[in-house]
Amino acid sequence: MKHRLLLACLTTPGVVARVRGDFDAMVHEGPSDMTVPEMLAAATAHRADAILFTNTLPLDAAAVAGLPANVRAGATISVGYDHIDVAAAKARGLMVTNTPGVLDECTADHAMMLMLAAARRGAEYDRIMRQGWRRRIGQGELLGVRVTGKRVGILGMGRIGQAFARRARGFDMTVLYHSRTRLPPGLEQGATYYAGLHDMLPHCDFLSIHAPGGAATDKIVDARALALLPDGAVLVNVARGSLVDEDALFAALRSGKLFAAGLDVFRTEPDYDMRFAALDNVVLSPHMGSASMETRDAMGFRALDNLTEVLSGGPAIDPLWTH
Repeated sequence: MKHRLLLACLTTPGVVARVRGDFDAMVHEGPSDMTVPEMLAAATAHRADAILFTNTLPLDAAAVAGLPANVRAGATISVGYDHIDVAAAKARGLMVTNTPGVLDECTADHAMMLMLAAARRGAEYDRIMRQGWRRRIGQGELLGVRVTGKRVGILGMGRIGQAFARRARGFDMTVLYHSRTRLPPGLEQGATYYAGLHDMLPHCDFLSIHAPGGAATDKIVDARALALLPDGAVLVNVARGSLVDEDALFAALRSGKLFAAGLDVFRTEPDYDMRFAALDNVVLSPHMGSASMETRDAMGFRALDNLTEVLSGGPAIDPLWTH
């Protein structure tokens, strides 16, 4: 007998094929991912043993309490899990897992793309071309800032932060970082550690954010932090919108304190603050850091590997709680 699985989100054809092959599956095929009420109704109707979902589904305490007794496990196709009430899941005995490690390189690629595009005014150049160009641009117009040889500060030196640092070194950048704990020397690869974020910021021509979300990091990049950056710095965020005070960021971009920003994440998604769309010095993307076919397949397969282990009586590969 195959285990019964509810696929509550849209995902790649490769992941859907494996879901259908390995499980007795109910596959959601709507125009968008399931809401919590839709998920609860489907999990009950299908008598699902497990749920496969992503960060669009807030599995909070109320959602956990509403799950039918037959649901034993849940796997989010994401590294971040601030959309899950892990304590409520543990109290219920619901094993939940995430997908660390498989999206590091792709997300770091995206951060580097945003940094380069923000520094070199990529969105503005693209818009000029799409509008027809038709006018010679003078030597002193529409100038960006050079990336090569500059100083980049990394906030959060986990797997993705380390992958981004490798790319920055390819541009001969001096790498600085602040993280909850210092890396061993072999992983630092010559990067300079700052125990205090505010101590690092005055030395950053670029700031790339890779820290986890949550109460401890909420608005960690606030008006005071932005004021400590050198004038004309560039900020990149592919982590969580909650890490940045968006009012302070908007003010810094509009005033010219920051030269530019590359933003993939926002405090409210998908209904993000449209003031940023009106700024020429911002490059925007809709939370797409891991969005390559290879990486999204790998994330889905990792989530399914977790569910297969748990439903077969084994330990989860990537548990969000332990006994």
